Amino acid sequence: MKVTEHIKNAKDKTLFSFEILPPLKGEHIQSTFDNIDPLMEFKPPFIDVTYHREEYTYKELDNGLLKKQVVKKRPGTVGICAAIQNKYGVDAIPHILCGGFTKEDTENFLIDLDFLNIDNVMALRGDAVKSESYFKPEKEGHAFASELVSQIQDLNKGMYLDEDLLNTSKTNFCVGVGAYPEKHMEAPSLDSDIHFLKKKIKKGADYIVTQMFFDNQKYFDFVAKCREEGITVPIIPGLKPIATKKQLNLIPHRFHVDLPDELIMNVVKCKDNKEVRQVGIEWCIGQSKELIKAGVPILHYYSMGKSSNIYEIASKVF
Repeated sequence: MKVTEHIKNAKDKTLFSFEILPPLKGEHIQSTFDNIDPLMEFKPPFIDVTYHREEYTYKELDNGLLKKQVVKKRPGTVGICAAIQNKYGVDAIPHILCGGFTKEDTENFLIDLDFLNIDNVMALRGDAVKSESYFKPEKEGHAFASELVSQIQDLNKGMYLDEDLLNTSKTNFCVGVGAYPEKHMEAPSLDSDIHFLKKKIKKGADYIVTQMFFDNQKYFDFVAKCREEGITVPIIPGLKPIATKKQLNLIPHRFHVDLPDELIMNVVKCKDNKEVRQVGIEWCIGQSKELIKAGVPILHYYSMGKSSNIYEIASKVF
């Protein structure tokens, strides 16, 4: 079922969803199931599965030269989605990136998803690889998420890259895109960021999921700006509980989001990460309750492969 249909069927009740990481190469899928199992109590209509593009490493050879190697640390997004739908009977939503994909790769990826009766995809540009200062698209690939959305919608119309194909079948994907209440790190301003978000919606995106935020007012202001610009699709808030003191520096640096002073001071006072984890849970519970009161369609939690703190939050909220 499409995300938009889940929202419609909920009849203004806030739904619970979450996002998982594929297991590291070499790990058994049971490690993923172990994190999903407890959260099924809260009846998620769908589960997002991230896609991790390849990285490059350089191995020194015996002759002193360096050999470039491609490393994929978290393979298997499509397989995990199929396994989730088979085991739990809920929709799985794979992330699909511009980075690391040619248009042909994208089309084949989408065809496989369609064969598996996967109804939703999350279309993202993706980040630059560690060896690049800025995002660099693949040759014959997409540079922007809006272009990726266009290709998905072309398939929904039965338009394939090979124009000579006859009697093509149409796909029927519901397309989600990302957004940044505190603006994308590469955007010169929030207004310009919303301008490009609007472009993704015009190309056919059906719903939006936001980057994590820790101040609900940032989300409310962002939604108001989007509505003023004529963006009417559902805007789903993304939440992540802080869990370690290290994240006080890591989250603002890596995700370019601000942490409220009150949250920072509460974490600083903690004796250890056990106390930090509890502060993060309580803060996220407060965010969640306020957002539900405001009538958000879904609360989407970034589990980052660990579900115990998400379980504690959901048990107090849903």
